Amino acid sequence: MSQAKVPTWVNIALIPALNIMLAFLVSGLVILAIGENPIEAAGYLIYGAFGYDEGIGYTLYYATNLIFTGLAVSVAFKGGLFNIGGEGQAYIGGLGVGLVCLSLDHSMPFYVIAPLAIVGAAIFGAAWAYIPAYLQARRGSHIVITTIMFNFIASSLMVYLIVNWLKEDGRMAPNSRTFEENAWLPYLHELLSPLGIDIGDSPLNLTFIWALLCCVFVWGLIWHTRWGYQLRTLGTNPTAARYAGIDTAKVTIWAMLISGGLAGFVGLNEIMGVNHNLLLNFTAGYGFAGIAVALMGRNHPIGIILAAILFGALYQGGAELAFEIPTITPEIVIAIQGLVILFSGALEHMFKDRIEGFFIRRAVA
Repeated sequence: MSQAKVPTWVNIALIPALNIMLAFLVSGLVILAIGENPIEAAGYLIYGAFGYDEGIGYTLYYATNLIFTGLAVSVAFKGGLFNIGGEGQAYIGGLGVGLVCLSLDHSMPFYVIAPLAIVGAAIFGAAWAYIPAYLQARRGSHIVITTIMFNFIASSLMVYLIVNWLKEDGRMAPNSRTFEENAWLPYLHELLSPLGIDIGDSPLNLTFIWALLCCVFVWGLIWHTRWGYQLRTLGTNPTAARYAGIDTAKVTIWAMLISGGLAGFVGLNEIMGVNHNLLLNFTAGYGFAGIAVALMGRNHPIGIILAAILFGALYQGGAELAFEIPTITPEIVIAIQGLVILFSGALEHMFKDRIEGFFIRRAVA
């Protein structure tokens, strides 16, 4: 008799949904404890994220960055690597975008600058991931330790470069000069308005489309190529991968290069799409939030898109919530976001054994 199996939808839909519901239940208790109505707070949060055109635009704008960092974590995780360096890789990727724009915006048109900026983001992000990847593959240094260290190094390097080399002359703010408009990514509301489609003014720009294309790329790469099979084999059983003749060191390095390149695309959205200059701290924690996005999305591009939209809604809806109910401070909103991360990440297996056991017993009965 064949062994009973748990339906796929249980792991990819039911268990994450229960974890999210529990996170919001605990968040409701926190809001109740400070004397506010959780139902009213939930209404403001949902309205702020999805209730009007501009709110939806901001939600998708935040989700764009989280898609990139979620994909970055996912690709590495498929190979058994826990890349916590997305924050630093995104930071250095933004440096690559900024250097391309600052170098070419006076002499090249948009259709030349945009592809070069994409390449610059990928190369700089991948380059920042290469050293931890090499140390893991060739020297046995743990990827978690080295990527965390490189986040701090990236932050210090950016401060040095912007303050001493790239800051605009005559200004105290640690920013580069503003790019010329031919080095700006177009906003989606500007592209769609000639077609009669009004989506409201928001920072949502062409990078969102690029993020969706990256999801398709990752899906095809991991599940429909020989290299993707090698990566998944390495992540499942490194010993079996070595016995099968897979060059595990090479696969490890390439996985981290791709992961770093994907994280670097955050710079496209923030530097070329929104701020239009090179500045400090534009990553704003997206690299770390991408870990939760990847875990909640079960390391699959479709799940990552949905999880990124959820976190984007928490960012945008949380801002609306803090504005409408002043007693719910931004710190409480961050606590709500943290609860979602806690239950979808660290406590994701809380119900797993019981739910899987229930479905296995039903299948056997």
